[in-house]
Amino acid sequence: MADILIVEDKESLRTMLRTTLQSRGYAVDEAGDAYEARRRLQGFRYLVVLTDLKLPAGSGLDVLQAAREADADTPVVVMTAFGTVEEAVRAMKQGAADFLTKPVDTDHLLLLLDRAVEGRRVATELVLLKEEYQRRFGLPRVLGEDPALKEAMLALQRAAGTDATVLLLGESGTGKELMSRALHQLSARAKGPFVAINCAAIPDNLLENELFGHEKGAFTGATGRKVGKAELAHRGTLFLDEIGDMPLPLQGKILRLVQERQFERVGGLQTLSVDVRVVAATNRDLRVLVEEKLFREDLFFRLSVMPIEIPPLRRRRRDVPLLAEDFLQRFAREMGRKDLRLSEEAKRALAAHSWPGNVRELQNCLERAAILCDGTTIEPAHLRLEPGLRTGPTLADVVDLSGPLAEVRERAAARAEEEAIALALRDSAGDRTAAAERLGVSLSTLNRRLRAAEEN
Repeated sequence: MADILIVEDKESLRTMLRTTLQSRGYAVDEAGDAYEARRRLQGFRYLVVLTDLKLPAGSGLDVLQAAREADADTPVVVMTAFGTVEEAVRAMKQGAADFLTKPVDTDHLLLLLDRAVEGRRVATELVLLKEEYQRRFGLPRVLGEDPALKEAMLALQRAAGTDATVLLLGESGTGKELMSRALHQLSARAKGPFVAINCAAIPDNLLENELFGHEKGAFTGATGRKVGKAELAHRGTLFLDEIGDMPLPLQGKILRLVQERQFERVGGLQTLSVDVRVVAATNRDLRVLVEEKLFREDLFFRLSVMPIEIPPLRRRRRDVPLLAEDFLQRFAREMGRKDLRLSEEAKRALAAHSWPGNVRELQNCLERAAILCDGTTIEPAHLRLEPGLRTGPTLADVVDLSGPLAEVRERAAARAEEEAIALALRDSAGDRTAAAERLGVSLSTLNRRLRAAEEN
C-alpha cells in the first residue's frame, strides 16, 4: 500500500522524487500523466498527492480535482516551473495544500510532505475523537489473574503480531471492545486510527451507509459525499461489534472488505481500496446462525482465522476483588474522594454475586456505590445488588455451552450423570450395589460408567 502518489511526466524527475521519498520511508506510487493519476485515485486513498501542473492527458488541476473528489481531505502539493507561480496560486485557491517551484529542492519537498502527512494524521484523529477518548479513559488495560483470561490475553498478543482477522467471542459486558483496543495498541497499526461500529445499534437500512459512506445524490438528503467508517479506519483497525446481528444482505460486502479490502460507497460506482485490519466481536453463536441460514458460512470462516474467547466474570471470580478495587480507585479520583474503600461485607457481597452483566455490570455497580456513599466506606447497601439474581454457580460454570445444541446436550447429560453417580455413591457410603439401586441401573452398568469416567 502506497503513501504518496507522484504525478510527473518526466521519468528522470519521477525517479529522483521516488528515491528521495523512499529514503524517508514513504511507499510511493507513480503516474506519468493525468489520466493514469485519475485512474489510481479512483481506486486507492493516498496520504499525499504530489503532482506537476503541466501534464499529458490533462493537467495538475485535473489531478487536484480527482484527488478532492476521491477524498476531500487528501493534501495535494503541486510542482510548477519558475515563472508560473500564478498557476500554483490558482491551484491553491482550488484546494491544493502547497506548491513547489522547479528545480525541486529535496529538503523543502520533504518538509512539505512531512507537514502534509502530519496534518492528515491529526485531521483523522480529530474526526474519530481519538484524543478525547484517550484523555478520558487512557490506554486500554485488561485486568485479571484468572488462567482463562490469561490464555485469552496470550492469544491476543500472538494475534497482534500479525495482520490476521480476529473474532472475539464472549457474553455482553465481558470487555470485547476493550480487548479489541488492546489488540490495536499492541499491533503495528497502533499509530493508525481505531474505528468501532456496533452492528446491533444501527438500523439495518443505515448500517451500510455508516460503514461505507455515500456519494452525493445517492438518496434523498445526500447533499454531499460522506466518508464511511471503513475509510476512516485506513491504515488502522476497524472493529465490528456484535457482527452476529448484521443483516444478511450486508454480510457479502463485509466479506469482500475482509478478503480484498475493497468496497463501494452507497450510490457510487468506483471501487475503493483501504488498508484496514478487521476485528469482529459477537455474543452470539455464529455456528448456530450459520445453520439457521442467518449468517454466511464463508464470512464465518473468514472471520474465524483467530477466534479468541473472553470468559464471563462468573468464571473468573478471583478477579472480582481486583477489578472492584481498580474501578473504585478510578471513580474516587474522578470525584476527588481518594479515601473511599470497600467494607469487608461489601467485598463478600461482590464475591457472592453472579454478575450476569459481567465486567460492565461490576463497573456500573461500583460507580453507583461511589455516588451513593456519603462517607468513606462502601457498604452492601450502597452496591444495590439485585437480591433476585442467582448468587451461586450457574450451569455455564460447570458445562461448556458453546457449539451446536446437540453437542451441548450431550455434554450436559454426561456431566449430570457424573454428578448423579457421585451423589448416589456418597449417600450409599461407597456401596456400589446400593448406589446402583438408587440410580435404577444394574451393578455392571454402574461399574462400566465408573471405568469410563476413570479412563477419561
